[in-house]
Amino acid sequence: MAATEASAIFPLLLLLHLLFSGLAAARQEDCPPFSCGQLRDVKYPFRRKDDPSICGVTTYQLSCDANRSTFRIGSADYFVTQISYRSSYSAWIRLVDPNLANGSCGLPTQSYSFDNMSATEINCDSVYWASYMSCSEPIHNDTRYHLLSCLSSKDTFVYVIVGLNVDELFYLHPGCEYQSMIPVADDAFVIPPSSSIDAFRILQKGFNCNIPRRNRKSTIIHRCLKEATSMFSDLITSKQLLSIVYSVVRSELHFKSCMEDHFYRTFISRITIAVTVLILIVQLLIVLLILCRFVMAPIILCVFLLHKLWVSRASVDTVEKFLRAQQTLTPTRYAYTDIVAITRHFRQKLGQGGFGSVFKGELAGGLLVAVKLLGNSKCNGDEFISEVATIGRIHHVNVVRLVGYCAEGSKRALVYEYMPNGSLDRYIFASKPTTARTFTSEKLIDIAMGVARGIHYLHRGCDMQILHFDIKPHNILLDRNFTPKISDFGLAKLYPKGNNLVSVSAARGTVGYIAPELISRSFGIISHKSDVYSFGMLLMEMAGRRRNVNPRAENSSQVYYPSWIYDKLARQQEIQFDDTSEIEELEKKLAVVGLWCIQIKPSERPTMAKVLEMLEADASSLPMPPKPFVSSVDSTSETQTCLISSSAELSIISE
Repeated sequence: MAATEASAIFPLLLLLHLLFSGLAAARQEDCPPFSCGQLRDVKYPFRRKDDPSICGVTTYQLSCDANRSTFRIGSADYFVTQISYRSSYSAWIRLVDPNLANGSCGLPTQSYSFDNMSATEINCDSVYWASYMSCSEPIHNDTRYHLLSCLSSKDTFVYVIVGLNVDELFYLHPGCEYQSMIPVADDAFVIPPSSSIDAFRILQKGFNCNIPRRNRKSTIIHRCLKEATSMFSDLITSKQLLSIVYSVVRSELHFKSCMEDHFYRTFISRITIAVTVLILIVQLLIVLLILCRFVMAPIILCVFLLHKLWVSRASVDTVEKFLRAQQTLTPTRYAYTDIVAITRHFRQKLGQGGFGSVFKGELAGGLLVAVKLLGNSKCNGDEFISEVATIGRIHHVNVVRLVGYCAEGSKRALVYEYMPNGSLDRYIFASKPTTARTFTSEKLIDIAMGVARGIHYLHRGCDMQILHFDIKPHNILLDRNFTPKISDFGLAKLYPKGNNLVSVSAARGTVGYIAPELISRSFGIISHKSDVYSFGMLLMEMAGRRRNVNPRAENSSQVYYPSWIYDKLARQQEIQFDDTSEIEELEKKLAVVGLWCIQIKPSERPTMAKVLEMLEADASSLPMPPKPFVSSVDSTSETQTCLISSSAELSIISE
């Protein structure tokens, strides 16, 4: 064996030390001897049930009582009568079958074959065997077959044969078959038995099993490793690299010589070839560690300091805090069982509409929500997708927040933040005077500006242009502080900001608020100005605190409110609401801005940015718009009734 081949072994000394011997194995052999039944000085590899786990091998566990010790092989327990330690590598144990221990007539507890012991480390093979035969007819004139009357019956005759390998040396009589086999101790078979009594006396002495104590090769390797390690410790005199290399080479050569003293060179060659790759890797790691001992520490220190700096900066980074807060606002997907739990089995119903029902709910953290459970209408799929796709990406103070959604089979639900003050229509269309006058004119202006900011954000504040197509009082929700929030994005569409032309296959919106171009393209193209028109109709209703179309009006000229208020403002007469009070300055502002927004041609309507400027300006500085109607003041009620809203929508969140 070349010196270079041997020099590759030593870096693996410690690895081989752990693989072939290990500290645990050494501690197992150091456990003190013990007594078990009538046995004395029982040592490794045997152990008792209650011994520490480091003592003995669990496969060779003895069961002990006052008089006997037993040992299990397979599924049977055998009495142990003797243990002998022949060498440091193996021990043999004398076992007696309990069914045959008293020399009585019986079958072995379990049957063996001549080769079934090779599957385990316990070798109970023997030169002599006892074979039990079951025959259909009695056998005469064959002294090897001993009849067992205790096991025989009228039609079945059981015989036992004790001798050499029955398969090879004995002829099996016709009508007979093997029933069971068990090995016999070599020293128990002196002469062939002359009767069944003699056979059972032989079986009473039991049989021997050989048990390995340790692997001989691993023991030799262990000893050679210890010698090489000791030599390395004696040779190394300094921490200089040359001294370490010299000590490694000398120790490896000693390890090689020690191994060759016990094994053939072919064995050493096979071992060397098998571990060469692993050894080279270990050597490379050792060299790198030695060469980089003054480099690794600064690198580790720098990495640690950089990590601490990054963690410290992240903890005080306001942008990071903001992003984490925004993550909590993204819609959560709920299972339908979660929806049932949130609404407490749909206990408190808030309202009913064409789209389905709305229920009050509460999340785990105590946050109140409104759950819109969509019905089975054919439009639900498109409306649901539109709602989640648009409102799910919006975060604005004047847009209702979508907390989560559910899409499980045909069951669909939308979970919104709860608006305790319901929708705007319950206040501006209230039948009770006290409710109708809940808002001052200043508050109406604040609400109008909040809605305008929300629409302007949809048109210009997002990555995509969002057209709502259904702005109306029913879809303006009020929170605890009466801050308006736009809701119900079931008809909304997303478009790139640069698109001036919007493709819509069918009219979208609610009659009375829908822009003319959505009904007929002859009025103009569909764009963000369609939402401006709907907002203008909303402003008109807020100004008059009544619906734009009232078929029950006493005067036919008052049926359509926008036309009536335009004529009054144009003639600059004193206008009274409900014939009891004069128009206030702020209410005139709402009416004028609303009339600008409901111009027939989209090009003549202002943008939402311009609308905000008009709402912030004084009413006296606002010019009167052109007349936005085709009909005259004296239009009949029959003509006007076609403008009445035919949709019955739900006020989404109400007490």
